[in-house]
Amino acid sequence: MIANTRINQWRSCARGFLLEHWWYLFTIMSSRKIQRLGIAPPVIERLHRHGVFSCQDLLSKTRLELLKMTGVTNSQLTNILLVASRACLPRQTTALSMYDAAGREECPAFFKTSLGQLDQVLHGGLPAGTISEIAGPPGCGKTQFCIMLSVLATLPAAMGGLDGAVAYIDTESAFSAERLVEVARCRFPVHFSCDEAYIALTSRIHVYQESTCCSLLARLQNLEEDLITKGIRLIVLDSVASLVRKEFDSSLRGNLIERTNLLSKQAAILKYLAEAFSIPVVVTNQITTRLRAQHSACQGSTDEAGTLDGGADSGVGGSYVMAALGNTWSHNVNTRLILQYLDETRREIPQTAIHQLSTEELIPVFKRSELGPLYLCSNEKFQKFQQL
Repeated sequence: MIANTRINQWRSCARGFLLEHWWYLFTIMSSRKIQRLGIAPPVIERLHRHGVFSCQDLLSKTRLELLKMTGVTNSQLTNILLVASRACLPRQTTALSMYDAAGREECPAFFKTSLGQLDQVLHGGLPAGTISEIAGPPGCGKTQFCIMLSVLATLPAAMGGLDGAVAYIDTESAFSAERLVEVARCRFPVHFSCDEAYIALTSRIHVYQESTCCSLLARLQNLEEDLITKGIRLIVLDSVASLVRKEFDSSLRGNLIERTNLLSKQAAILKYLAEAFSIPVVVTNQITTRLRAQHSACQGSTDEAGTLDGGADSGVGGSYVMAALGNTWSHNVNTRLILQYLDETRREIPQTAIHQLSTEELIPVFKRSELGPLYLCSNEKFQKFQQL
């Protein structure tokens, strides 16, 4: 009897989660701007004057209201509503059509990091259409790495760049325009030899500073229009962990569920933008140190209970270093890089999987100079890192 009750409770929770997930996917799709539906510009202008900007705004109006707003015929309005309704539904496709679309894609499949050995391990660079995560302890160079990628994204395609703009979402107020110019001057002194080049660089990097989880979610929900109007080819979120760790106490069960739902929403939007526009999305994450005894006792748990912030000494006391935010978030990441300290100037990447990491398995990879960005150190033992 007790077992049947628990099964029914589990089914009820699973059904509620699926319904909530489906409804949120619909919400993401319904936020699509009406100018992307192929509607005549005069009709769009009339709808904008009445505060109708998205598919959700359009479909929430009555037919009579829309006839008065647009001035179109009843049959024309029916076609408009049909197009908006189809745009809100997840598209069904086949593997063949996806394969053909990938072959016709004009955008590069990989975004080169300009670090030769790292790009080789990544089979060309950071993959477009996916989420790549840079995790590590504070001060190890995660933001510097993102700034370097931002510079690379603005370069012409002939120089290995994406020839586009960058959406840099800063949640820790860590972005520095001065450091951006220093990195550009150090890495590409010939290209950035005049003031016009610096103006073009800084004008193509759009920085959004968000200080709360609600404002970050709202920014992500409205980011699609900026990708279209500003020609954004790279999204950087620095960092995904700082806000949720400040606003949610993971030791409380209710907070943990709410935090997991919020992270799932953010990941769903980032995945949609990455896939829809075939662009790379880079996020930074913090790390946490977990005791192996605690891991054995609560294996399979998706929270961070029983973990300690930090990770500078990952092999002491039977502990190991792992990226923060738990298993739920990790399933949304396609490629994960872990940065660690080697000494005052050099950084390293683990050769093995995160859960097997120990101090003996760290491989020196990055070096940090006073004015320049991170760059690869020569190391014949550098073979692989974790790619999910």
